[in-house]
Amino acid sequence: MGTGSRIRLRDIPTRLATGAYILHSGITKLKAGPEQAAGLHGAAAGAFPALKRIAPERFVRSLAIAEIAVGSLLLVPFIPTAIAGAALTAFSSGLVGMYLRTPMLRKPGSVWPSQAGTAISKDSWMLAIGLGMLLGAADDDRR
Repeated sequence: MGTGSRIRLRDIPTRLATGAYILHSGITKLKAGPEQAAGLHGAAAGAFPALKRIAPERFVRSLAIAEIAVGSLLLVPFIPTAIAGAALTAFSSGLVGMYLRTPMLRKPGSVWPSQAGTAISKDSWMLAIGLGMLLGAADDDRR
Protein backbone atom coordinates (compact mmCIF):
# COMPACT_ATOMS: atom_id res chain seq x y z
CA MET A 1 0.00 0.00 0.00
CA GLY A 2 1.26 3.51 -0.82
CA THR A 3 1.97 6.27 1.63
CA GLY A 4 -1.48 7.74 0.89
CA SER A 5 -2.88 4.87 2.93
CA ARG A 6 -1.69 6.42 6.19
CA ILE A 7 -2.36 9.70 7.92
CA ARG A 8 0.25 12.43 7.60
CA LEU A 9 1.06 14.77 10.47
CA ARG A 10 0.24 17.79 8.30
CA ASP A 11 -3.32 16.50 7.83
CA ILE A 12 -4.14 16.18 11.53
CA PRO A 13 -5.19 19.82 12.15
CA THR A 14 -7.55 19.97 9.16
CA ARG A 15 -8.96 16.52 9.86
CA LEU A 16 -9.63 17.40 13.50
CA ALA A 17 -11.18 20.81 12.78
CA THR A 18 -13.40 19.74 9.89
CA GLY A 19 -14.23 16.35 11.38
CA ALA A 20 -15.34 17.82 14.71
CA TYR A 21 -17.38 20.53 12.99
CA ILE A 22 -19.17 18.13 10.65
CA LEU A 23 -19.74 15.50 13.37
CA HIS A 24 -21.25 18.12 15.69
CA SER A 25 -23.48 19.41 12.90
CA GLY A 26 -24.76 15.89 12.22
CA ILE A 27 -25.45 15.13 15.86
CA THR A 28 -27.32 18.45 16.16
CA LYS A 29 -29.44 17.64 13.10
CA LEU A 30 -30.57 14.37 14.69
CA LYS A 31 -32.53 16.55 17.12
CA ALA A 32 -34.08 18.75 14.42
CA GLY A 33 -37.73 19.58 14.92
CA PRO A 34 -40.33 19.77 12.15
CA GLU A 35 -39.68 23.47 11.43
CA GLN A 36 -35.93 23.04 11.10
CA ALA A 37 -36.41 19.90 9.00
CA ALA A 38 -38.77 21.75 6.68
CA GLY A 39 -36.33 24.65 6.34
CA LEU A 40 -33.30 22.47 5.58
CA HIS A 41 -35.32 20.30 3.22
CA GLY A 42 -36.77 23.33 1.44
CA ALA A 43 -33.33 24.85 0.87
CA ALA A 44 -31.90 21.59 -0.46
CA ALA A 45 -34.95 20.80 -2.61
CA GLY A 46 -34.81 24.31 -4.09
CA ALA A 47 -31.33 23.55 -5.39
CA PHE A 48 -31.91 19.87 -6.16
CA PRO A 49 -35.59 19.39 -7.15
CA ALA A 50 -35.39 15.57 -6.97
CA LEU A 51 -35.20 15.92 -3.18
CA LYS A 52 -38.80 17.18 -3.10
CA ARG A 53 -39.90 13.52 -3.21
CA ILE A 54 -38.28 12.83 0.17
CA ALA A 55 -40.12 13.77 3.38
CA PRO A 56 -38.36 16.60 5.26
CA GLU A 57 -37.83 14.52 8.42
CA ARG A 58 -36.32 11.63 6.41
CA PHE A 59 -34.12 14.04 4.45
CA VAL A 60 -32.73 15.66 7.60
CA ARG A 61 -32.13 12.30 9.27
CA SER A 62 -30.25 11.10 6.17
CA LEU A 63 -28.25 14.33 6.08
CA ALA A 64 -27.43 13.95 9.78
CA ILE A 65 -26.24 10.37 9.26
CA ALA A 66 -24.10 11.46 6.29
CA GLU A 67 -22.54 14.25 8.36
CA ILE A 68 -21.85 11.90 11.25
CA ALA A 69 -20.22 9.40 8.87
CA VAL A 70 -18.03 12.01 7.14
CA GLY A 71 -17.06 13.66 10.43
CA SER A 72 -16.16 10.27 11.91
CA LEU A 73 -14.05 9.29 8.90
CA LEU A 74 -12.06 12.49 9.33
CA LEU A 75 -11.57 12.00 13.06
CA VAL A 76 -10.61 8.32 13.15
CA PRO A 77 -6.81 8.18 12.86
CA PHE A 78 -6.55 4.81 11.10
CA ILE A 79 -8.76 5.92 8.18
CA PRO A 80 -6.40 6.82 5.32
CA THR A 81 -6.33 10.49 4.39
CA ALA A 82 -7.26 9.61 0.80
CA ILE A 83 -10.51 7.99 1.97
CA ALA A 84 -11.33 10.77 4.43
CA GLY A 85 -10.50 13.37 1.78
CA ALA A 86 -12.70 11.64 -0.80
CA ALA A 87 -15.64 11.58 1.64
CA LEU A 88 -15.14 15.25 2.53
CA THR A 89 -14.82 16.22 -1.15
CA ALA A 90 -18.00 14.38 -2.13
CA PHE A 91 -20.00 15.76 0.80
CA SER A 92 -18.83 19.35 0.42
CA SER A 93 -19.33 19.22 -3.37
CA GLY A 94 -23.04 18.79 -2.75
CA LEU A 95 -23.07 21.75 -0.38
CA VAL A 96 -21.15 23.97 -2.79
CA GLY A 97 -23.52 22.82 -5.55
CA MET A 98 -26.46 23.94 -3.43
CA TYR A 99 -24.77 27.30 -2.84
CA LEU A 100 -24.16 27.81 -6.57
CA ARG A 101 -27.73 26.75 -7.52
CA THR A 102 -29.42 29.08 -5.04
CA PRO A 103 -29.33 32.66 -6.37
CA MET A 104 -30.42 34.30 -3.09
CA LEU A 105 -27.24 32.98 -1.45
CA ARG A 106 -25.06 35.02 -3.82
CA LYS A 107 -24.76 38.66 -4.78
CA PRO A 108 -26.48 39.28 -8.14
CA GLY A 109 -24.31 38.17 -11.06
CA SER A 110 -21.53 36.98 -8.73
CA VAL A 111 -20.18 33.92 -6.96
CA TRP A 112 -19.60 36.02 -3.82
CA PRO A 113 -22.02 35.40 -0.97
CA SER A 114 -24.92 37.62 -0.07
CA GLN A 115 -25.58 38.11 3.62
CA ALA A 116 -27.89 35.09 3.47
CA GLY A 117 -25.17 33.00 1.80
CA THR A 118 -22.25 33.77 4.08
CA ALA A 119 -22.89 30.79 6.37
CA ILE A 120 -23.03 28.25 3.54
CA SER A 121 -20.23 29.78 1.45
CA LYS A 122 -17.74 28.40 3.99
CA ASP A 123 -18.44 25.00 2.51
CA SER A 124 -16.07 25.99 -0.30
CA TRP A 125 -13.28 25.77 2.29
CA MET A 126 -14.28 22.22 3.15
CA LEU A 127 -14.18 21.36 -0.55
CA ALA A 128 -10.69 22.86 -0.80
CA ILE A 129 -9.55 20.90 2.27
CA GLY A 130 -10.92 17.64 0.82
CA LEU A 131 -9.26 18.27 -2.53
CA GLY A 132 -6.01 19.13 -0.75
CA MET A 133 -6.15 15.84 1.11
CA LEU A 134 -6.74 13.92 -2.12
CA LEU A 135 -3.94 15.72 -3.95
CA GLY A 136 -1.56 15.25 -1.02
CA ALA A 137 -2.30 11.53 -0.85
CA ALA A 138 -1.87 11.18 -4.62
CA ASP A 139 1.41 13.10 -4.49
CA ASP A 140 2.66 10.91 -1.65
CA ASP A 141 1.75 7.76 -3.61
CA ARG A 142 3.49 9.12 -6.69
CA ARG A 143 6.77 9.45 -4.77
